[in-house]
Amino acid sequence: MEVSVTVNGQVRTADVEPRTLLAHFLRDDLGLTGTNIGCDTSSCGACTVLVDGRSAKSCTMLAVQADGADVTTIEGLAGEDGLHPMQQAFHECHALQCGYCTPGMVMAAVSLVDEYSDLDADGVREGLEGNLCRCTGYQNIVKAVLAASE
Repeated sequence: MEVSVTVNGQVRTADVEPRTLLAHFLRDDLGLTGTNIGCDTSSCGACTVLVDGRSAKSCTMLAVQADGADVTTIEGLAGEDGLHPMQQAFHECHALQCGYCTPGMVMAAVSLVDEYSDLDADGVREGLEGNLCRCTGYQNIVKAVLAASE
């Protein structure tokens, strides 16, 4: 099937098998390897991207479901001026260790901040509960999301 998806501001068209997951389309067909695959069951959130501005786990979404959509990956988050405020906050607050979950965590956090203007620490923890980090205690992640939301 042919899909046409705007990825990081650029229209990308490709022929894919109907069963191709969005994560594999991004990684294998488009070479955007910042989207990590950690579990293939939507449990860890490492594959989180923005689809039409909202976080989505790309390991359980078919590429054909994204046909016509606007998809943003971690590679498309930073602008010409530098890092996105959420990326900058993760850096400044030391909100990562091994970094495997970081792209998905950042993308989920961007969506969370866009959706809720009055976040507190509990709201951040609840909003990111579908994204797992096996290395941190989440304190610095929460701190980074709150810093970026200001």
